[in-house]
Parts: sequence; C-alpha cells; structure tokens
Amino acid sequence: MSFGFFFTEHERFDGSLLGISIGTVTHAGTVTGMQKIWRTLQALGAIAFAYSYSVILIEIQDTVKSPPAEYTTMKKATLFSITVTTVFYLLCGCFGYAAFGDLSPGNLLTGFGFYNPYWLLDIANLAIVIHLVGAYQVFCQPLFAFVEKWCAQKWPNCNFVTAEYEIPTPFGGAYELNLFRLVWRTIFVAITTLIAMLMPFFNDVVGFLGAMGFWPLTVYFPIEMYISHKKVGRGTSRWLALQIISVACFFVTVAAAVGSIAGVVLDLKTYKPFKTSY
Repeated sequence: MSFGFFFTEHERFDGSLLGISIGTVTHAGTVTGMQKIWRTLQALGAIAFAYSYSVILIEIQDTVKSPPAEYTTMKKATLFSITVTTVFYLLCGCFGYAAFGDLSPGNLLTGFGFYNPYWLLDIANLAIVIHLVGAYQVFCQPLFAFVEKWCAQKWPNCNFVTAEYEIPTPFGGAYELNLFRLVWRTIFVAITTLIAMLMPFFNDVVGFLGAMGFWPLTVYFPIEMYISHKKVGRGTSRWLALQIISVACFFVTVAAAVGSIAGVVLDLKTYKPFKTSY
C-alpha cells in the first residue's frame, strides 16, 4: 500500500524536509506559526500511539506457557513485533508523504475525498476491518473480564449476571451464553462506535490516546519494575539515567497531549457531527 500510494500518485517527491510552511493555505485555513507547533506536538502523540500495545502486554504474558520462561518468550515476541510494526510505519509515513506532500491527510484512503478506483479502496478497507476487529477484541478483553468479574462478585445471587445458559451448536458441543455479558458488551461496542462517529478527529484523538498511554504504561511502570526487581540503588548512575529517561518521556507525553487537545479545539471551529472534513 505504501509503495502504491507513492508510485500511483506522482512520479516525483512532493514533500519537503521542513513540512508545511507557515502561511500555507490548506483546506483548514492558513497555517500559522502556533498551529505548526501544535501539529508538531500532535505528531509526537501519534508516534507514541505505536506503543499502545503495552496496555495488554502483561495480560498476554500472563497467558504464555512455560517453559521457556514467560519473559524470554515475550522478549522475542516484542522485538519481532516492534521491528515489523516500525518497518510498516516508516513505509506508510515516508512514502505516503513523498507521494502526497505537505497536504497528506491522516486517512490516506478517504482524506482526499475521492473513491476511485473502487476495487482498490474496497480491498484496503477490508484489510482495515480485519485488522481492527481482531485488535478491538484483544484490547477490550481485559476490560470485559474486569467488569464481569467485579459484577459477579458484587451481585453473586443475580441470575442475570452469573447464570450461564447452554445453547447447542451444529458443530457439536454447546455454547455458554451469559445475558449480562451479551447485553453489556453490546452496549459498550455501540457507545464506543457512536463516539467514534460523533468525533471524527482521527489524528487528534490518536495523538491524545498515544500520549495518555505512553509515559505511565510504556515508560514509568516498566522502569519502576526494573528498579525494584534489579534492586537499583537510589542515587546511583544507573538510577539517575533511568529517572532522566522517565522525566524526558513524561514531558513528551505532556507536550503531545497539549498539542492534540489544541488540535481538537481548532477542529471544533469547523466541526459537523457525524461528518468527516476533507
């Protein structure tokens, strides 16, 4: 897809090393110096969003069989997944920008307002659906399990919450249906879908979510675990280096969050519910 965006759009590079120049007129208006700062900070949040897998990393490690040791398996899996993800992120970012230049939208499939060729966009959208359906399940399962366990402990005698009903399946065996699980998961998915449709600020939301999850889950928590596990002495050179990394990443998180919030505020000026602005 990344190579295709580039070679089908232009035979030349359309970007620049400095990005959108101050004073450039875009579909959102004239770019000011302050807007460029906000966009730069927002981009940090978008990059930080690549580390969102840390939210479910411990949940996955908890289900890994041993031997070999869980941390050994997860270390290999993490290295491989980050390498593959980094390659695709760089391809999409670099070649997409080279093809479309400074006006490259956040959504390369619909950001230009064109829908031809239909078959190419349909294939790309199908791939996105397959990817997001699986990712949505993986990210939501820890939340589902937490809520259902809490409710079962809160109302242990409520059949709506705890009762399991066996439904025969044509392939043998039976499927256990829980009414509370069915109702609450359906409501949760409906609400999150409605919010996503109501607020089509893709880049801003991605940047904000990336910022919120980056420092506490990807930096602070692992560093504190490492210090505790390795018994790193307070005030030692290693301890100071780790704290410097943590503080630096904290400021990155704050800057990215501020930039993303500023982006949402700017988008609200031309905001129309349930409509994406091209």
